[in-house]
Amino acid sequence: MGTRRLNCVIQGIVAHQHHPPMNSFLHRLTTGLGSMARRCGALLAVFLLPLAMLGNPAAAHAANWDADTLTVLQNAQGDTTLLTEAEVKSGKATFNQSCGSCHASGITKTNHNVGLDPETLALATPPRNSIESLVDYLNDPTSYDGEYSIADLHPSLRSSDIFPKMRDLSDDDLRLIAGYILVAPKVQGDSWGGGKIYF
Repeated sequence: MGTRRLNCVIQGIVAHQHHPPMNSFLHRLTTGLGSMARRCGALLAVFLLPLAMLGNPAAAHAANWDADTLTVLQNAQGDTTLLTEAEVKSGKATFNQSCGSCHASGITKTNHNVGLDPETLALATPPRNSIESLVDYLNDPTSYDGEYSIADLHPSLRSSDIFPKMRDLSDDDLRLIAGYILVAPKVQGDSWGGGKIYF
């Protein structure tokens, strides 16, 4: 029963009462119930909204899916590409399945000095902060300084014979993984690639 309806019922009872003490008691009860309902409603809104955001993280980040967030570098020449939200979500799923065991939240579990944060990617040789450069890396990875191949250590298409997770990935899958890696820090902020303090 809603608060208004309850108030109406109680006020109706009050109107038919002839005993002043009972009339006064019911009036205080009606007023108290209305006030309590308003306070509870405000408290519920304050506490339930953050809980709803925790239950549905997408809702907390819904405002972040704008053109700036979804625009990433396409290549080293500075061309950009605009991804769709669906492409980023698909890239995230493929990333989690194929790369997440070592790179959860953008860290590198085997080398905490080299994460997937934008600054680290940009300082690699060659820079790995574009879709094309990340796809190139996933095809045939090199050391951070670019001096030698690490295909026998890092999952890649070149080494798919020893890294089964790479066997079924297409060029488009690699593109979507790269897109997700570049969009994730724009959505997650410093927690992407931030290491132990965030992970």
